[in-house]
Amino acid sequence: MASSKKGPEKKVGISYWSKDKVKCPVCKKDFEREVMRSGNGRMIAGGLTEELHRIYEPSAKFGRIYPLIYEIGVCPNCYTALFWNDFTEKMDPDDADKLYEHSEKRNKNCEEIFPYYNLKHERSLYDGTAMYYLALQTYDDMGAYALPTMKKAIITLRLAWLTAEINQHCAGHNFDLISKMFYSKALFFYQQAVINETERVEKSSTLNNMGPDIDKNYGWDGVIYLCGLLEYKYGQQDDIQLRLKKLNESKTAIARIFGLGKSSKNKPGPLLEHARNLYDNLSKIVNDDEF
Repeated sequence: MASSKKGPEKKVGISYWSKDKVKCPVCKKDFEREVMRSGNGRMIAGGLTEELHRIYEPSAKFGRIYPLIYEIGVCPNCYTALFWNDFTEKMDPDDADKLYEHSEKRNKNCEEIFPYYNLKHERSLYDGTAMYYLALQTYDDMGAYALPTMKKAIITLRLAWLTAEINQHCAGHNFDLISKMFYSKALFFYQQAVINETERVEKSSTLNNMGPDIDKNYGWDGVIYLCGLLEYKYGQQDDIQLRLKKLNESKTAIARIFGLGKSSKNKPGPLLEHARNLYDNLSKIVNDDEF
């Protein structure tokens, strides 16, 4: 008589290792790709912050998850870190040589902020955040064809979010200060991406997905909005006249997002709502000099 006793249920995790390996364009070695599973209540979408960051609620089965951390791939051999799609894009040979030369430098720099990070097991919030920092350094060594400025803007904003999250779980290790540093870097890169686009140095607006999060692409309007928001929240306050000038410029740019009459109906609703709120806040400062 066959036993009716069942064995232990196989635990299904948050991610799995793809059968298809990824070839690193720098060291030419293959490595495994970790992919986040979807479905079964893993991603319970919560609110959208004014920074266009989607919050995911913890589930009873899987706890709190961080979909953002699965968007970056890292070669464990040479520490080249890219958005997954960029591993299949053609890379300038000179950039590849430079990246290979700077392999150990990326690793050491990353260990200064994220000591003992691990690329070999299922990624945690901590490891996934370290991977973004490796990606920031990787795009530093890439030419305009790769749209590095726009990508570094997205990466640094996500790093600000992720390090703030680490700080909530592990206070007292300066990740709150690190988060502020990344917000400042995000402000610089977002504004530089717009400058590069205007001066035709780098075609920032041609990036397929500008996020900034993974749930929705807010496009170039989102970039203009974030330039203004980051200036408002994290811009310098030592030179008041310069701050007023920058905020007034942001106010003008933000007005274009929702001040286009009927055409504005085609723009994402949440972005319009946040843009209107930002416009009102900028107006109060610029008009009343409330510092």
